[in-house]
Parts: sequence; C-alpha cells; structure tokens
Amino acid sequence: MKSITLIFDQNREEEVDDLILPLFENNIKIKIAYKDFRNFKFTETDFLVCYLSDEQLREFLDEIIENHWKIGFLPHPEMKEGRQGFGISSNLEAAVENILQTEEVLEVDVLMANGKPVLNKLIIGNTFSLMYGSGVKTGFFAKLYGRMRNFFRSFRKVKLHPYTICWSTGSEEDKEKSIETAALGMVIVQHGKSSILSRRIIEDSSPNDGLMHCLVLAPKSVWEIIKFGFYSIFKSKSRSTLPEYVAHIKTDKIRISSEKSVNFAVDEILLSAKEIELESLPKALGIVPGSLLETKKEVEKKRVFKVQNLPSGELKSELLNRYLPLTNHATTEEFKWLFTALRENSQVSQSYLVLMSISTVIATFGLFGNSSPVIIGAMILAPLMSPIISLSMGVLRQEEKLIKESLKTIAFGLAISYVFAILITWLTPLNSANSEILARIRPNLLDLGIAAASGVAGAYAHAKKEIAKTLAGVAIAVALVPPLAVSGIGLGWGDWSIFWGALLLLGTNLAGMVLAAAMTFLLLGFSPFRLARKGLLISLFFVALISAPLGFGFSKMVKENKIIQRLSEAEIPQGKFRNVRVIRIKPMRISLTIISEKPLDFEELNEVKNEIIDIVGQEVELEISVGIVL
Repeated sequence: MKSITLIFDQNREEEVDDLILPLFENNIKIKIAYKDFRNFKFTETDFLVCYLSDEQLREFLDEIIENHWKIGFLPHPEMKEGRQGFGISSNLEAAVENILQTEEVLEVDVLMANGKPVLNKLIIGNTFSLMYGSGVKTGFFAKLYGRMRNFFRSFRKVKLHPYTICWSTGSEEDKEKSIETAALGMVIVQHGKSSILSRRIIEDSSPNDGLMHCLVLAPKSVWEIIKFGFYSIFKSKSRSTLPEYVAHIKTDKIRISSEKSVNFAVDEILLSAKEIELESLPKALGIVPGSLLETKKEVEKKRVFKVQNLPSGELKSELLNRYLPLTNHATTEEFKWLFTALRENSQVSQSYLVLMSISTVIATFGLFGNSSPVIIGAMILAPLMSPIISLSMGVLRQEEKLIKESLKTIAFGLAISYVFAILITWLTPLNSANSEILARIRPNLLDLGIAAASGVAGAYAHAKKEIAKTLAGVAIAVALVPPLAVSGIGLGWGDWSIFWGALLLLGTNLAGMVLAAAMTFLLLGFSPFRLARKGLLISLFFVALISAPLGFGFSKMVKENKIIQRLSEAEIPQGKFRNVRVIRIKPMRISLTIISEKPLDFEELNEVKNEIIDIVGQEVELEISVGIVL
C-alpha cells in the first residue's frame, strides 16, 4: 500500500472528495489544498500526487525541482499542457490506476525558458503550418474541418523575422555554434512524445535523454507551406516526415535572440523578450510517468543539427525585405549557374549545326525505312531542345538578347535540317508515305499536351544540376526532329498536305514547350510574376492560335474512334468486322476486314456497305477484305 500526499486545487475540493479519494481507497495519507502546501514540510521520501491546473502546476514545479520530491499527476480539467507534456491520460480512473500500479518513479528532464519551467511547448512567432491536425477534436469530420481551417490560413500574408540561434554542440573543441537566419516561427519541446504536434514529426526522442528539440520554420515561399499543409490535411498516419523548410536542432542548450523583442508563448501564455535562453535540465524530476509517455531506462543521447536549409546571407536579406512570395525565388547562385548555361545554349555553334545535320539525316533515313528505333536515335542526338529552353527563359524575363540569340539558333537549326531532309528526299527513290510519316502529319491536342509536359521536364532538368541526365528522355518525349524531317520530305515531294501537317506538329511542339518551360521557371522562382506577365501572355496567345487546328484534329480523331468502336462491336448476318481503319472523314473512306464463314459475292458486299451506312449514319467508300473461317 502506498502512502500518498494529495495536493489539490482548493476550488475543486468537492470533486476530490466525491471522485478522487474513493479511487485511491486507503492510499491517501493526507490531502492538502494547494494554497496551504507551503505550511507543510515534505522530504525526499514523500510521494506527492497533484490535482492542479497548468497555472498552479507551473508554480509548484519550481518547488518540486528544488526539493527533489517524487510526484504523480492527475488529469485536472485545466491541466491541458501538463497532461500532454507528462503523457497523463485524460481518464481519471486510468491515471489513478497507473499511479497505484507503478512501483518506480522515472527521472525525467525539464525544459527551462529564461529560468522558468515549460510544461509542454514553447512557440515563437507563427507556426500554423505545423499545427495541422494538432487540435484535440475527435471524429473524422471535426479533424478534417480543423485541418482545412488551418490550411487556408496559409494563404494570408506572412513575413519572416530575423533571428540569431546559438546552440550547444556537446563538443569540447567547438562548444557552441550559431547562425543568423530568417524564420517564420519556432517550436521547442522537451521530447517528441509529449504533444501531438511534435509526435507527428520528431523521431528518436526520450523524456530523459537530457536534450530538447527545436523546430525552426523557414519557408522560402507560401507554396512550400501550402504543399506541406495540403499533405498534412489528408495524411492519416500519426508520423509525418519533416518538411524541407523546417530545421531541426536537438541539443541541451539553445539561445534565440533578435534585435527587436520576440513574441513567444510558453504553454499558451504570451510573453515577449529580446533573448530566450533555453536549457534542458537532465533528470530534474522524479515522476510516475503517464501511461501515454513512452520511456526507456537506457537512452541514446544523439544530438541533431539539421540547419543546412535555413536561409542565410543574401537569401536571408531578400526574404526579410518583403512578404513571403507565392513561389520560391531562386538564389543568386542558381540564377548565375542557369543563366550561364542558357546563354551558352542559345549561341549558334559548329557542334550544334553538325548535330542538327546528323540527327536530321538519321531521322529522314529512319522515316523512309519506317524504323522507330532509328528515329528514336535521331531524337536523342538532336540539340534543338536547348535553344528552345533558352528562348522560354528569355520570354519569361523579357531578355531581348537571349530571345534574339535563341530564335537565331533555332532558325539556323531548322534551315540546315530542311536542306538535308530535302536533299535526302530527292536522292531517295521512295515516293509513298509510310506509317511513320503519316503518324506525324495529323497533330491534335494530345500532341500539345505532350509538348507541354516535355517543356516542364526540360526546364526542370535544366534548372537542377543533379537531374540533367534526364534530358535525353525529354528529347525522346517531345520528338522535335522527326516532324521537322517529315516537313522537309513534304517539301521534297512537293506534297503540301504532308508539309503543312508536319509543320503544324513542329509548331505545336515549339509553342507548347516554350509556354510550359516558362511557367516552370516561374514556379521555380527565376522571375517575379510582374516581369513574366507580358511574355507569358504572348506565349499563351501563340498556343491559343495553334490550338484551333489542333482542336479540329482532335475532334476528327474522336469521331474516327467512335466509328471504329461502333463497327468493331457491330454484328451483321454476313460476319464480323476486324481491322477497322478510317482513311479519311470527308468524303468518308473506311478500310476493314469482314470475317465470314463463306465467300461473299458482289450483291452481299453491297448489303454489307448498306449496313455500314446505317451504322455510321452517312455515305461511305469502302475498302473491304474478306476473311474466310475454315
């Protein structure tokens, strides 16, 4: 049987007598109102159980730490922060049972802020993007509503603030490190098991490892907040990975300072100071750990210093001078590297012309040979995509020199490709269009979608050094040289339908890539929207202009597919249709095979034609092959 001294909130004495004392049975030695506890002398052998509010517990904690009293906690209705910080069950019966059944107390750490104990968490500035799902509401719809509400707060204007963060490294050689940065806010907790907030993000944490956790929120754009917020709204698992814009410091001492007073909240109590001294007091409290507090006797004291993504230097200054931008702004180093590469790519060079010539020759021979592998090889070799990406950046940032150089390089590439395509066409004794050629003279909106996606991939691959190896795949996807070669073949044959059809596909690829690549660079932060607006509108105009014939081509494709589907599913007395193909729409001409159990005469074939006219709803010309089932 335990001998317990109960320290209780004098405002709730009736609840203590009616609910708490019966649960402890004969284990309560004495009950003492909180206002009177200083009239009693306790020793280190005494075991105290508290039924106190957060405010009372915060005051009492100084006495407990100083006198090394052993203590347990009961869930007081106004003990929200203490309950989370010490893992106390909200169920009174469960908390009492845990106290009575636990034989040993556990020595846990206490987080101190400017010399005062922190029960659960300390919050500096604005941290709403990490608070999604941290409410105490229960039920799916209540949680979803809370998450959505916090999510839409991300759209308001926010601004970063300057901080200097110093932390203890635990090393004898370099005991302290610091960084001057800009941050939206910070969250400091003693351990990751105490609050829902930290439990979603922090791993490898213990209440008795002598270390605290500091999460520094330093987004470079509102988009980063929205992206993580949207992910948090619909994430069902309890653990979430640390967002890229959040730094994590795990150590025993941290000092946070600013030139102006910093607003912060200790367990939801608002305070202000120019400097906040944080220290984790190791094993300062001997407590009966709550049933929700995960504890280990043997803990690993591993410090964490994930601060590499914190803004510093010029980036810090840029972020402090304005509201947080909608999208990330590229750093000066990223600007310098990318613009150097794009300016080089926009120049006409001997290697560029040679590669354009060779790739066109290979593509033209591959088209005449009806060989897809050869055509793919030409796509990989073609360097035309690079000046197109340079053009998109020039359009985005209104860089006249970059636009002119890129257009000149593209024009030279097209001209030399036409020369070689026409010459090979004249030298080749083939004058009929095969499937590879015909596949590139009827562009539609699907081709525009492919060009747009390829433009995004091309711009992203150019902007990121580490994924430049994917450029070959982008070149294959957008297929710039084959339609150029087909257009040259059309000129060589004097077939204007082939020339214009292939040229439309080439123009589709160019316009789609330029607009999509420019939009990608905008989202990656390589231009403010006010500068990019004119170029984007011009690009959008050309895409809209080219979309009219593409839309017509797409509608024809849809119509053809519907006719093919109707005929393929149709059953007629003479047999079944196979290999249905629409050769042209006006006048409609259809090629198909009819599978029959006997040969069909001319009269029966006319009946088949009439049945097809009834199915498609208009006059048709037919190319019919008859297959006999034996």
